[in-house]
Amino acid sequence: MLTIAGMGPGNLALMTPQALEAVAQADALVGGKRHLAQFADFRGEVRVLDADIPGLLAWLEQQQRRVVVLASGDPLFYGIGTRLVAHFGIGQLRIIPGISAVQYLCARTGIDMNDIWLTSSHGRAVDFDALARARKVAMVTDAKCGPKAIAEALIARGAEACWLVIGENLGLDDERIYWLRPAEVQAEYAMNVVVILNER
Repeated sequence: MLTIAGMGPGNLALMTPQALEAVAQADALVGGKRHLAQFADFRGEVRVLDADIPGLLAWLEQQQRRVVVLASGDPLFYGIGTRLVAHFGIGQLRIIPGISAVQYLCARTGIDMNDIWLTSSHGRAVDFDALARARKVAMVTDAKCGPKAIAEALIARGAEACWLVIGENLGLDDERIYWLRPAEVQAEYAMNVVVILNER
């Protein structure tokens, strides 16, 4: 059985008991290095989740054991879960949801999620015009498009008055949350999520 378990923002305390139980019963564990490091006592086979997704899919097809794939945040929110559902079909999978980094950031800051536009810059071209027009956006960022690039694009489109709420290393010991105007965003940030609150 192939299980995809949401890790939440990356802290074991934020994983659901069901997800932790799935890991405890697994014969093999797949995940990013940062996630696998939190299961140092795991005694089964360990496989690092890297950019070789075709290789991972071929390996998973051969498995007759209980395999758990660790997904950052929630598996179906711009995560590995979407790719695995497309390949295997939902009937071949068990998906255990996790807390997304966006949920976590909004909970820590009191930002209402009811009217938020959820998006990501992972593997896609960012529509900065749409970001500048939207009233409230939450974006999972990547190395190519982080807070500084977002801030520069918003300034270029006249959205200087908005707030960027930047959640860095959420759920970890070095978590930081910043409320900044676009002109104040100068630094490079570690793994982060950005909420844009456009006051126009």
